[in-house]
Amino acid sequence: MSEPTPHRQLAPGPPLKSELPPDDSPPGESYRMPMDSSKKRVSMACLACKKSKRKCSGTPPCDNCRAFNRDCIFDETLDQRRRVAAKRTADELSYHRDMLNDLLRVMRADDRSFGLRLLDIIRRDATAEEMRTFIDEALAQMEGTDSATEVTARTLEDVRRVINIEGAGPSFRPKVMDIHYLCDEVPFRVPAKPWTTVTEDADLVSHLVSLYFTWDFPFHVFLDRDVFLRDMARSDLKSEFCSPFLVNALLANACYFSDYLEAYVDPGDIVTKGGDFLAEAERLRDEEPAKLSLAFLQGTLLLYERYSISGYNDLGYKMLHQAIWTGESLGLIGPKVFKLISGQLTEDMNTSIKRTAWGLFHIDTVVHTDFLRPSLIDKVNLKRPDRVQIDESALWVPYPSHRAPRPALLGQYFDESCNLCEIARDISRQLYAINGYSFSAYHQRQTKEALYERLRQWHQGLPGTFNLDCKPPPYIILLRMRYHTLTINLFSWRPEDDGSSVDSEAPKTPESPPGVSPPPSRFDALEHVLSSARAISALARLHRREYGMSRAHHFALYAINLALFTMLDYEGFDILDPDFLSLTSAFISLASRSQLGRNLFHLFRQSVLVKGQGQRASRSSVVNDELKALFTEDISSPSPWDGYAKGLEKLNEDERYHGIPVEGDHSLFEMLDCYESLSLGKDEIAPERCRPEAR
Repeated sequence: MSEPTPHRQLAPGPPLKSELPPDDSPPGESYRMPMDSSKKRVSMACLACKKSKRKCSGTPPCDNCRAFNRDCIFDETLDQRRRVAAKRTADELSYHRDMLNDLLRVMRADDRSFGLRLLDIIRRDATAEEMRTFIDEALAQMEGTDSATEVTARTLEDVRRVINIEGAGPSFRPKVMDIHYLCDEVPFRVPAKPWTTVTEDADLVSHLVSLYFTWDFPFHVFLDRDVFLRDMARSDLKSEFCSPFLVNALLANACYFSDYLEAYVDPGDIVTKGGDFLAEAERLRDEEPAKLSLAFLQGTLLLYERYSISGYNDLGYKMLHQAIWTGESLGLIGPKVFKLISGQLTEDMNTSIKRTAWGLFHIDTVVHTDFLRPSLIDKVNLKRPDRVQIDESALWVPYPSHRAPRPALLGQYFDESCNLCEIARDISRQLYAINGYSFSAYHQRQTKEALYERLRQWHQGLPGTFNLDCKPPPYIILLRMRYHTLTINLFSWRPEDDGSSVDSEAPKTPESPPGVSPPPSRFDALEHVLSSARAISALARLHRREYGMSRAHHFALYAINLALFTMLDYEGFDILDPDFLSLTSAFISLASRSQLGRNLFHLFRQSVLVKGQGQRASRSSVVNDELKALFTEDISSPSPWDGYAKGLEKLNEDERYHGIPVEGDHSLFEMLDCYESLSLGKDEIAPERCRPEAR
């Protein structure tokens, strides 16, 4: 019998920590042996280690990020083995499949001109986005000959495609910012010092300043951008056009348009976006030595904008009144005449003062007309800036996307916007004044008709460069939206005044003698209101297709919300209406970006559920799963929008807010009342607005 084979001798393993002499410390990484069983395989690296091609320890925060003192972010969507990456890949395949099918439809069209033009675009090495845009336009023209059912189905399919590309869900995940990606792309490069103590990172500050001047600034235009940027770049603390208070207020506003972690105090908590810059601006505002300066007025307007979108401490109206008081003290508006004549001012100061005065007027008319209140500013004491002072050849660059620049048209926009503001001022003062109810219904109807005629003439007289087929910058799209919101507010205010049975209230004048009924209204109020709501839907689709909704100015939130509630108030409301679904998907994208938007979206969703049409949406083959989940009537099941009611309790804390509306009682007027309370608080200067039930 053979001898048993002896076992192979094993090398001794490393001693345990407890076996080491007391005076010895554990060895470092070189102590580990290649076959150390305690070393686990890392399944995923963080973003910073991937970019720097360093070996990641795999657990946040990783060793490298701790060593270099940087945020450690693990993005599971980049790991192709995970479900979320698989879903993203499936969505991308679905998008490209739809694009291929639509491309073939265009090539097979009876009208061969579409196919030839598409072929020419492809041969010019166009981007996929440019081809998608042309295909959408071609299909829209081709649908003119289709049946109504096919048009509806294709419109809904287009809505689904846009949602799949941009994402309609309320989930919001901030991104890590590797600032060096942006170094060569920011349109405006400025320093961080000496303007803010929040950060020393000039790249971050340049990123935020560029976001502000791209997406926020053009809507109101109350700064002289070039002069401000010049003095900020010079780090000139003695500048009349730039101050630390103004800069920090601007940066706090700009954080609303940024997705990066640096824009938050608490990453992912939208309430804290820009909070550090806001706290710095508030501190500097209290310490500001010259509270009657131009920079102080501009910074106060920026704080108003910041508070209005966040609903922070009901300070929106307070900041607006502070800005108006400062403007009156400087003589820019109101009875006090501006003392310095143009010849005594530098050219830069002359332009800046004019722009700030008219920008203040612009904000005042937008705010008060939106919430059916009389505006506070009657006139501006200075002429508008000349168009020659604005470079009409300048381009608007849609930073940070890589889309092609567009002609800025800022001079034309500013003129047309001011013209619309003057009409809005007259609407608010003639219709929404507290003594407005003392006038007869006949008088109110005549006033509405005259004001609407002015609105219509303004709209018809817009420059050809503002046409939608020219794909203008987003602020021109918003200007057209504002025209339609004014139309809705005009005809929705006291709609009973537009009826024909007002002979008993008709004035006893030669034009309307006793016993003779006044002539019928020249305008169909309901038709104009619904038509404007649908026009806002079309404008939102254009904005979404060209620029997305993630950085849309917060006026778009107001306009889309107003259009949705207008359609909900209509007796013939149809949940499958393509315009309603298109507006809803845009609203979802906008609402997720602010606490105000989330609260408004909760009220909207409740109003939709009360209509009882959720089953129709759930059975429809043209409504995507996300919208079906939104419209589901099973409120017991969990929903991604469940947390959107947080913050509405504010409406019960002050009797002026009239409480949270009763379920199903979210009329257009109730919605505007809640919107005002959640964003601006209540106006301490203007008396309480007349409520319909109080008449």
